[in-house]
Amino acid sequence: MGAALARVRTTTALVSAVGVALLSAACGGEDKAASGPDPSNVAASTSTSVDPPPSADRPTVDPPGPFDGHLVGDDVLITSADTLPADLVQRIEHLKVNGRPGVAASEQFSLGQFSEENKVLDVAAVDPATFRRFTQDDAPFQDEWDRIANGEVAIVDTLRDRLPLDKSGYLGIPTDDGEQQIHVGAWARYQVGAIDALVNSAWGPQLGLPQDNALLLNTGFASPEAVRKQIEKFAPDLSITMLDIVAQTGIDPDTYQNAIPIGPFSDAVGTYRYTPIGGGRVSPDPAWVASHIVTETVPILGSITCNKYMMPQLKAALEEVQRAGLADKLYHYDGCYVPRFIAGSNTLSNHAYGLAIDLNAAANQRGTVGQMDRGVVAIFKKWGFAWGGDWHYTDPMHFEMDHIVTPG
Repeated sequence: MGAALARVRTTTALVSAVGVALLSAACGGEDKAASGPDPSNVAASTSTSVDPPPSADRPTVDPPGPFDGHLVGDDVLITSADTLPADLVQRIEHLKVNGRPGVAASEQFSLGQFSEENKVLDVAAVDPATFRRFTQDDAPFQDEWDRIANGEVAIVDTLRDRLPLDKSGYLGIPTDDGEQQIHVGAWARYQVGAIDALVNSAWGPQLGLPQDNALLLNTGFASPEAVRKQIEKFAPDLSITMLDIVAQTGIDPDTYQNAIPIGPFSDAVGTYRYTPIGGGRVSPDPAWVASHIVTETVPILGSITCNKYMMPQLKAALEEVQRAGLADKLYHYDGCYVPRFIAGSNTLSNHAYGLAIDLNAAANQRGTVGQMDRGVVAIFKKWGFAWGGDWHYTDPMHFEMDHIVTPG
């Protein structure tokens, strides 16, 4: 383990970011979008807006009521692929450090990841009445928590211009049954760990989130590092992320992190366990790589390395491109499986899962219309791929698996 982390707290909004360089030049950068949602539909620290159109199927929970002024620090985040057992949670909550309580406050909730335009974002389903005390500056912002309780989503403000919202301020979150449209009710100023979006706990089952698989801790007077070491003694397989001020300047390189995708990617990814290794790269668990990543020869492109769950439909798409006489339109392969973050962030790229492929990069740079043949695009879409050229900030070299299609 690294040296003990400094015990410092802050009440200002901090954004965790890793200053990184691209592992490859292909489609890794993340640039500001050309446009964002209509701000009149979204709550902000200085304004309140009209409610979104009523929806009979929007999950709601009881409103949180006025804030009682009680704030606690967010020191440690524990995650698992499955529900954390009650006896394990109780053991964590009652652990001792040097004979004194190691946990002053805790909050259990549901956490997973979803994919939006080559960004893998963390979404948490929480109890607005209790989770808010861990959010520092956002805790007293009543409108934000009322809107979450009423079925809207709060998104961290750093993503304000980076997500493909429609003009009414709705975000589509992919699920196994299609896509759930959730109205953005607030831009959150404080980011708990790497959590990008907050919904109420009633949304969890509809989004396919693992139930109560995350536990947020405030360690009181105990060192967060000391608490982590205690937990690792009896639960070494848990993902433990340090959230104190030192850790917020970058992802802790000493521990595994868990990414738990929801929606159509969940079958192809499972639980993605990785460690950051510097330079914007990550090192996935070798067992995950062995079970998910393959190198095979495909039409037109030759030998490539991708996720085995995507390979059948990729081969089918390339075979159809070849039959259509369009093989010469795909003249350069620019990467598929590249385990890394999106440049300048701690957000995983879909290339880290091997579920995205870049083609003809030189003529199809981000933010341009590009020169990708539209017949090729149509074939890839038929075979379950999304095309980056359709995105609000274009990436025409990029195709990523949108849903699994099994060739007949």
